[in-house]
Amino acid sequence: MYQLISAALLGVFFFHGFSSSEKAPNYSFMHQATRAPKVAYYDYIIIGGGTAGCPLAATLSQNYNVLLLERGGSPYGNENITNLSEFGVPLSDLSPSSPSQDGVINARARVLGGGSCLNAGFYTRAATTYVNTVGWDGRLVNESYVWVEKKVAFEPMVREWQSAVRDGLVEVGIGPYNGFTYDHLDGTKIGGTIFDSDGTRHTAADLLEYANPSRLTVLLHASAHKILFKSKGKMRPLAHGVVFRDASGRKHKAYLKRGEMNEIIVSAGALGSPQILMLSGLGPSQQLKAHNISVVLDQPMIGQGMSDNPMNAIFVPSPVPVEICLIQVVGITPFGTYIEAASGKNFLGSNPEDKSTFRGGFILEKIMGPLSTGHLELRTRNPNDNPNVTFNYFKHPEDLRRCVHGIKVIERVIESKSFTKFRFNSLSFPALLNLTASAPVNLLPRHNNVSESLEQFCKGTVMTIWHYHGGCQVGKVVDQDYKVLGVDALRVIGGSTFNYSPGANPQATVMMLGRYDTTILYVLFYMTIFD
Repeated sequence: MYQLISAALLGVFFFHGFSSSEKAPNYSFMHQATRAPKVAYYDYIIIGGGTAGCPLAATLSQNYNVLLLERGGSPYGNENITNLSEFGVPLSDLSPSSPSQDGVINARARVLGGGSCLNAGFYTRAATTYVNTVGWDGRLVNESYVWVEKKVAFEPMVREWQSAVRDGLVEVGIGPYNGFTYDHLDGTKIGGTIFDSDGTRHTAADLLEYANPSRLTVLLHASAHKILFKSKGKMRPLAHGVVFRDASGRKHKAYLKRGEMNEIIVSAGALGSPQILMLSGLGPSQQLKAHNISVVLDQPMIGQGMSDNPMNAIFVPSPVPVEICLIQVVGITPFGTYIEAASGKNFLGSNPEDKSTFRGGFILEKIMGPLSTGHLELRTRNPNDNPNVTFNYFKHPEDLRRCVHGIKVIERVIESKSFTKFRFNSLSFPALLNLTASAPVNLLPRHNNVSESLEQFCKGTVMTIWHYHGGCQVGKVVDQDYKVLGVDALRVIGGSTFNYSPGANPQATVMMLGRYDTTILYVLFYMTIFD
């Protein structure tokens, strides 16, 4: 029975979904929240129009009336987002809207399309072993990746700097060389990119081209403040509405229509999803009471298990000009690290002086895992205030060991024959380490001569690669179908549910999951009916 239902639904949702209804950026269903009615009713309400929320909304709208709430604006027409050469501007923001914890400068997306509007654009699938471990249906996963890739993924044009890093990785033994592929394969490969051949970024917001425009409402600058629950006469609290405010501060309410499948889905990212659950009364009761929040459900695991893959980069000045290029090559090592590279002046922020004198690039390592975890706590009851988050970088000694391995691989790549053109022979590797450590890569105290200890270099120059995850993990906060434990009609989808970040970059998998989980939802519902 399952196979018959699954096959039928795949035909309905995947093939029907390929028919493009509207083209970005002129979506007829996209409005400022100030235009929203005071009260409205929908089959599904999605909080967060990010990397998971957009594919969720597009798929659900094929058959249901859907509301998508996005606290930020549209990415279209903003060159700091769409233009590859301006990559560093939004990420160099140190304002209160960009949280900094553990001495590491972080950034949190506030735009339709979420993190896919701010990141380095690398597109790569999760490993087959990851898919099997979390229990996903491999066939449906692949179909969902293809659905995403038709809109946002491209093969990059690999030029000199990236080619030198690629050849250097293979030369030092990070093999085999797997060529261009979206698949996660040990060794060295060229991955995909969400930047097209003109250098224009394509984001999760572009997946809304799949949507049924007559069934979808996207509200911009709509800040969700609270999920509403019914408890009277219910065995468990039932999510049935959302309170949100528009840019002028006016309050609106959106409610679920009556229906067997109707749900509220939270896809507000690893920082936003646990935050909105806590603000709604789900979370550690002691913390909620400290903020005078009425406890709907004491759930101590919400906000726990927060992880961020630590990144350490080495700046390599070049005697020759280098191309402006973000991540294209990845070396997937047997030591538990990823080696990647970026070059040019596009990640230096908005200071024109820096850009005029900069020539060179970075080779970076990010550890797989990590094993170090932290937690998230509310700072205030205002959803626009970032929560306090602690990732505890390198608290677990294995994470530090992996970082040291990664730095040693980078050293061998820089000193390889393949990379000769892009290095000054007069600059030793210890000199490069000290040069890198002297830059304001984070807010931690500076140390003299960090090259004496690679462990100290790792700890002193740690940065984020923006792959936050945790806070609403499967088996602790949500079940295998991403339904929130202990309540009804509420689901969380996105990076906050991960126990382990998939692949060298999770964005492909988060977009895939927005598509995949929606289809699984239909399969489970129809199985219940036929049973």
